[in-house]
Amino acid sequence: MKERFAKYPFQGNAHGLTMFEVTHVYQLTPPPPELYTVNEYIIAAQTWHDLRFFAYFLHHIEPRLNGRVTNFLLREGLDRYAPERFLDYKQSCVLAMLECLESYDPYKGAEFLTYTHHAIGNALIQCRMMEESGSFSSLDEYKRVRGIAWLYNESGKPKGEVVSEYTKKEGCSEETAEQYLTVAQFNRSQVSLHVTAQDEDGEETGEDVTRDDSWDYTAILWNGSQAATVRAAFEKLSYREQRLLEERNAICMTCGRVSPISERKSFEELAVMFEGSTASGAERAYRRAVEKLTALLVEAGALHAVRLKRKSVKRIKKKIAAAVYEYQADCDGEWGEIQFDFVSGTAEIIQLAEWDTMVSKVFAVRFIRYILTLPENQLPVSTMIAFEGR
Repeated sequence: MKERFAKYPFQGNAHGLTMFEVTHVYQLTPPPPELYTVNEYIIAAQTWHDLRFFAYFLHHIEPRLNGRVTNFLLREGLDRYAPERFLDYKQSCVLAMLECLESYDPYKGAEFLTYTHHAIGNALIQCRMMEESGSFSSLDEYKRVRGIAWLYNESGKPKGEVVSEYTKKEGCSEETAEQYLTVAQFNRSQVSLHVTAQDEDGEETGEDVTRDDSWDYTAILWNGSQAATVRAAFEKLSYREQRLLEERNAICMTCGRVSPISERKSFEELAVMFEGSTASGAERAYRRAVEKLTALLVEAGALHAVRLKRKSVKRIKKKIAAAVYEYQADCDGEWGEIQFDFVSGTAEIIQLAEWDTMVSKVFAVRFIRYILTLPENQLPVSTMIAFEGR
């Protein structure tokens, strides 16, 4: 007989915020009036001096804004499933857009989102700066610290050469450049600094720039605490699986060197390395290798993981309205079952894995948190979620 639990909206933290709520905070009911383009809401807000149209604009662009925040948090190595933090970053982006509203000129040809792209980027970096352990007098100073940290990591040169190169590039004194680099290295052991290199879309690429001359992989991979376990699990993989993980993640498990993420191999390149494979085949092989390594780390007690697979799905007008997933705690034992209602943003635990009301409920909560933050087009058919601690 199935054990049932009351239907409940997932509580993401002590204040009751859920990721579904913070990713749908600007959704209006009923939906706003339709205009020909989203940018017309901004023009209407300016013309009529009515911020209701700005709210209509946010209703339509919220998924894109969520994606911008999520990508930034991922690149910075921050928890993208922390509702309060996500909302703080998101609200900062909205304030930045509001500040740009008055100066925006629609007749110069740029869409409002394009016009505000740089301001939103600065708002995200400003939030990140407030979380750093170091003290910065301004956002510009923080950007300079990130910039020299990126140069130090990217070039692989000694500190003196990096300072000299940065001095020539930015026109500052060597003393100032050395101070920036010192601050960056100090933050290495406190809060990670990440690069400010731009990708093809004009956003930060986010590679770790906290390079140390020794390149000790025990410090890089697991802060020294789980390096031996990671290494032992990695050695149990096949040669092909090891190469897939190393090349795709731009890391050498022998010496521990972490290369810039821009140097990682694409799935097309991996397919060429392993003749007879396609890009999609290489991607599937890579994901299987990731799951195998995760399972080995779970077995060794270094990680916990939730394995999940979709059992059924209900659609309304071609959109997923509800789904039932099965989940397994730590890759072993009886499967549990959870039903999701994406219209109301709620989840119902039909049966806990292993019928365990104490331990496996933690895994169910992790699973619910993960699913409720995903957009409809990214809901997985099957996957594995790894996490540390409980």
